[in-house]
Amino acid sequence: MTHLNPRATYDREYAEIRDDLLRLGDLVDTAIGRSIDSLKHKDQALARQVIHDDAAINDLRFRIEEACLALIATQQPAASDLRNVIAVMNIVVDMERMADHATGIAKTVVRMGDAPLVKPLVDIPRMADLVRSMLRRSLDAFLQRDVTAAHVIAEEDHQIDHLYRAVFDELLGIMLKDPETVTRATYLLWCAHNLERIGDRVTNISERVVFMTTGDMKELNV
Repeated sequence: MTHLNPRATYDREYAEIRDDLLRLGDLVDTAIGRSIDSLKHKDQALARQVIHDDAAINDLRFRIEEACLALIATQQPAASDLRNVIAVMNIVVDMERMADHATGIAKTVVRMGDAPLVKPLVDIPRMADLVRSMLRRSLDAFLQRDVTAAHVIAEEDHQIDHLYRAVFDELLGIMLKDPETVTRATYLLWCAHNLERIGDRVTNISERVVFMTTGDMKELNV
Protein backbone atom coordinates (compact mmCIF):
# COMPACT_ATOMS: atom_id res chain seq x y z
CA MET A 1 0.00 0.00 0.00
CA THR A 2 1.27 3.45 -0.94
CA HIS A 3 1.28 5.97 1.88
CA LEU A 4 1.20 9.68 1.11
CA ASN A 5 3.98 11.72 2.63
CA PRO A 6 2.34 14.01 5.23
CA ARG A 7 4.31 17.00 3.95
CA ALA A 8 3.27 16.32 0.38
CA THR A 9 -0.36 16.05 1.46
CA TYR A 10 -0.19 19.35 3.32
CA ASP A 11 1.52 21.10 0.40
CA ARG A 12 -1.08 19.83 -2.07
CA GLU A 13 -4.06 20.81 0.05
CA TYR A 14 -2.59 24.20 0.96
CA ALA A 15 -1.86 24.88 -2.73
CA GLU A 16 -5.53 24.27 -3.53
CA ILE A 17 -6.56 26.67 -0.76
CA ARG A 18 -4.10 29.28 -1.98
CA ASP A 19 -5.41 28.99 -5.54
CA ASP A 20 -8.99 29.46 -4.32
CA LEU A 21 -7.90 32.49 -2.31
CA LEU A 22 -6.43 34.05 -5.46
CA ARG A 23 -9.60 33.24 -7.36
CA LEU A 24 -11.58 34.97 -4.63
CA GLY A 25 -9.30 37.97 -4.99
CA ASP A 26 -10.02 38.14 -8.71
CA LEU A 27 -13.77 38.01 -8.06
CA VAL A 28 -13.55 40.79 -5.48
CA ASP A 29 -11.40 42.95 -7.73
CA THR A 30 -13.93 42.50 -10.52
CA ALA A 31 -16.80 43.38 -8.19
CA ILE A 32 -15.14 46.63 -7.14
CA GLY A 33 -14.40 47.58 -10.73
CA ARG A 34 -17.90 46.79 -11.93
CA SER A 35 -19.51 48.66 -9.05
CA ILE A 36 -17.61 51.83 -9.95
CA ASP A 37 -18.34 51.37 -13.64
CA SER A 38 -22.03 51.06 -12.80
CA LEU A 39 -21.78 54.32 -10.85
CA LYS A 40 -19.90 56.20 -13.57
CA HIS A 41 -22.30 55.12 -16.29
CA LYS A 42 -25.47 54.92 -14.15
CA ASP A 43 -25.71 51.33 -15.34
CA GLN A 44 -28.35 49.68 -13.22
CA ALA A 45 -28.08 46.35 -15.02
CA LEU A 46 -24.39 46.16 -14.16
CA ALA A 47 -25.12 47.20 -10.58
CA ARG A 48 -27.63 44.39 -10.24
CA GLN A 49 -25.06 41.97 -11.67
CA VAL A 50 -22.62 42.95 -8.91
CA ILE A 51 -25.34 42.37 -6.32
CA HIS A 52 -26.22 38.99 -7.82
CA ASP A 53 -22.59 37.83 -8.04
CA ASP A 54 -21.97 38.51 -4.36
CA ALA A 55 -23.53 35.17 -3.48
CA ALA A 56 -20.81 33.28 -5.35
CA ILE A 57 -18.15 35.27 -3.48
CA ASN A 58 -19.77 34.38 -0.16
CA ASP A 59 -19.90 30.71 -1.11
CA LEU A 60 -16.24 30.62 -2.11
CA ARG A 61 -15.22 32.33 1.13
CA PHE A 62 -16.99 29.68 3.18
CA ARG A 63 -15.52 26.83 1.11
CA ILE A 64 -12.03 28.19 1.71
CA GLU A 65 -12.66 28.48 5.44
CA GLU A 66 -13.97 24.92 5.56
CA ALA A 67 -10.91 23.67 3.67
CA CYS A 68 -8.64 25.50 6.12
CA LEU A 69 -10.39 23.93 9.10
CA ALA A 70 -10.17 20.49 7.50
CA LEU A 71 -6.46 21.02 6.85
CA ILE A 72 -5.84 22.00 10.47
CA ALA A 73 -7.82 19.01 11.74
CA THR A 74 -6.28 16.39 9.49
CA GLN A 75 -2.71 17.61 9.02
CA GLN A 76 -2.21 19.42 12.33
CA PRO A 77 0.21 21.98 10.89
CA ALA A 78 2.61 23.61 13.33
CA ALA A 79 4.49 26.90 13.53
CA SER A 80 4.75 28.74 10.21
CA ASP A 81 2.39 26.36 8.40
CA LEU A 82 -0.32 27.01 10.96
CA ARG A 83 0.22 30.78 10.67
CA ASN A 84 -0.22 30.47 6.90
CA VAL A 85 -3.57 28.73 7.27
CA ILE A 86 -4.79 31.16 9.93
CA ALA A 87 -3.72 34.09 7.75
CA VAL A 88 -5.73 32.69 4.85
CA MET A 89 -8.82 32.35 7.03
CA ASN A 90 -8.55 35.99 8.04
CA ILE A 91 -7.76 37.25 4.55
CA VAL A 92 -10.79 35.59 2.96
CA VAL A 93 -13.05 37.20 5.55
CA ASP A 94 -11.63 40.62 4.71
CA MET A 95 -12.03 40.01 0.99
CA GLU A 96 -15.61 38.88 1.42
CA ARG A 97 -16.26 42.11 3.32
CA MET A 98 -14.69 44.07 0.46
CA ALA A 99 -17.19 42.43 -1.87
CA ASP A 100 -19.95 43.52 0.51
CA HIS A 101 -18.71 47.11 0.18
CA ALA A 102 -18.71 46.78 -3.60
CA THR A 103 -22.26 45.47 -3.35
CA GLY A 104 -23.08 48.49 -1.18
CA ILE A 105 -21.96 50.77 -4.00
CA ALA A 106 -24.03 48.80 -6.50
CA LYS A 107 -27.10 49.01 -4.27
CA THR A 108 -26.59 52.76 -4.04
CA VAL A 109 -26.53 52.97 -7.83
CA VAL A 110 -29.86 51.15 -7.93
CA ARG A 111 -31.30 53.57 -5.37
CA MET A 112 -30.08 56.54 -7.38
CA GLY A 113 -32.16 55.53 -10.35
CA ASP A 114 -32.00 58.12 -13.10
CA ALA A 115 -31.11 61.03 -10.81
CA PRO A 116 -28.15 62.97 -12.22
CA LEU A 117 -24.88 62.92 -10.32
CA VAL A 118 -24.49 65.92 -8.06
CA LYS A 119 -20.91 66.42 -9.28
CA PRO A 120 -18.48 64.93 -11.80
CA LEU A 121 -16.74 61.83 -10.52
CA VAL A 122 -13.03 62.46 -10.00
CA ASP A 123 -11.79 61.36 -6.59
CA ILE A 124 -14.12 58.37 -6.22
CA PRO A 125 -12.75 56.58 -9.31
CA ARG A 126 -9.24 57.43 -8.10
CA MET A 127 -10.05 55.79 -4.77
CA ALA A 128 -11.31 52.72 -6.61
CA ASP A 129 -8.17 52.47 -8.74
CA LEU A 130 -5.99 52.75 -5.65
CA VAL A 131 -7.80 50.14 -3.56
CA ARG A 132 -7.85 47.70 -6.48
CA SER A 133 -4.12 48.14 -6.96
CA MET A 134 -3.54 47.73 -3.23
CA LEU A 135 -5.63 44.55 -3.18
CA ARG A 136 -3.79 42.94 -6.08
CA ARG A 137 -0.39 43.83 -4.66
CA SER A 138 -1.32 42.67 -1.16
CA LEU A 139 -2.09 39.23 -2.59
CA ASP A 140 1.25 39.26 -4.40
CA ALA A 141 2.88 40.14 -1.06
CA PHE A 142 1.03 37.20 0.47
CA LEU A 143 2.36 34.83 -2.18
CA GLN A 144 5.90 36.16 -1.89
CA ARG A 145 5.78 36.54 1.90
CA ASP A 146 6.99 40.09 1.28
CA VAL A 147 6.87 42.02 4.53
CA THR A 148 8.37 45.17 3.00
CA ALA A 149 5.67 45.31 0.34
CA ALA A 150 3.01 44.73 2.98
CA HIS A 151 4.21 47.78 4.91
CA VAL A 152 4.27 49.92 1.76
CA ILE A 153 0.73 48.89 0.81
CA ALA A 154 -0.60 49.60 4.30
CA GLU A 155 0.97 53.04 4.21
CA GLU A 156 -0.90 53.79 0.98
CA ASP A 157 -4.16 53.65 2.90
CA HIS A 158 -3.35 57.21 3.98
CA GLN A 159 -3.96 58.23 0.35
CA ILE A 160 -7.38 56.62 0.45
CA ASP A 161 -8.22 58.42 3.69
CA HIS A 162 -7.06 61.74 2.21
CA LEU A 163 -9.23 61.30 -0.88
CA TYR A 164 -12.20 60.33 1.25
CA ARG A 165 -11.86 63.48 3.33
CA ALA A 166 -11.63 65.52 0.14
CA VAL A 167 -14.83 63.94 -1.19
CA PHE A 168 -16.57 64.41 2.14
CA ASP A 169 -15.60 68.09 2.38
CA GLU A 170 -16.60 68.83 -1.20
CA LEU A 171 -19.97 67.11 -0.91
CA LEU A 172 -20.67 68.75 2.43
CA GLY A 173 -20.03 72.12 0.83
CA ILE A 174 -22.43 71.30 -2.00
CA MET A 175 -25.14 70.24 0.46
CA LEU A 176 -24.73 73.38 2.56
CA LYS A 177 -24.95 75.56 -0.52
CA ASP A 178 -28.00 73.82 -1.96
CA PRO A 179 -30.09 71.66 0.45
CA GLU A 180 -31.93 70.13 -2.51
CA THR A 181 -28.74 68.20 -3.34
CA VAL A 182 -28.58 66.44 0.02
CA THR A 183 -29.97 63.10 -1.17
CA ARG A 184 -27.83 62.89 -4.29
CA ALA A 185 -24.72 64.03 -2.41
CA THR A 186 -25.35 61.44 0.28
CA TYR A 187 -25.39 58.70 -2.36
CA LEU A 188 -21.86 59.63 -3.38
CA LEU A 189 -20.77 59.84 0.24
CA TRP A 190 -21.94 56.28 0.74
CA CYS A 191 -19.93 55.16 -2.29
CA ALA A 192 -16.79 56.92 -1.09
CA HIS A 193 -17.23 55.49 2.40
CA ASN A 194 -17.45 51.97 1.01
CA LEU A 195 -14.17 52.49 -0.84
CA GLU A 196 -12.53 53.89 2.28
CA ARG A 197 -13.54 50.76 4.15
CA ILE A 198 -12.10 48.57 1.40
CA GLY A 199 -8.79 50.34 1.93
CA ASP A 200 -8.95 49.44 5.61
CA ARG A 201 -9.61 45.81 4.71
CA VAL A 202 -6.57 45.71 2.42
CA THR A 203 -4.51 47.03 5.32
CA ASN A 204 -5.76 44.05 7.32
CA ILE A 205 -4.38 41.74 4.62
CA SER A 206 -1.01 43.44 4.90
CA GLU A 207 -1.08 42.83 8.62
CA ARG A 208 -1.73 39.13 8.00
CA VAL A 209 1.23 38.97 5.62
CA VAL A 210 3.45 40.33 8.39
CA PHE A 211 1.94 37.85 10.86
CA MET A 212 2.38 34.76 8.70
CA THR A 213 5.94 35.72 7.82
CA THR A 214 7.29 36.95 11.14
CA GLY A 215 4.80 35.78 13.75
CA ASP A 216 4.23 39.39 14.83
CA MET A 217 0.63 40.53 15.10
CA LYS A 218 0.47 44.32 15.01
CA GLU A 219 -1.52 47.11 13.48
CA LEU A 220 -0.11 48.88 10.47
CA ASN A 221 -0.91 52.39 9.32
CA VAL A 222 -1.79 53.68 12.77
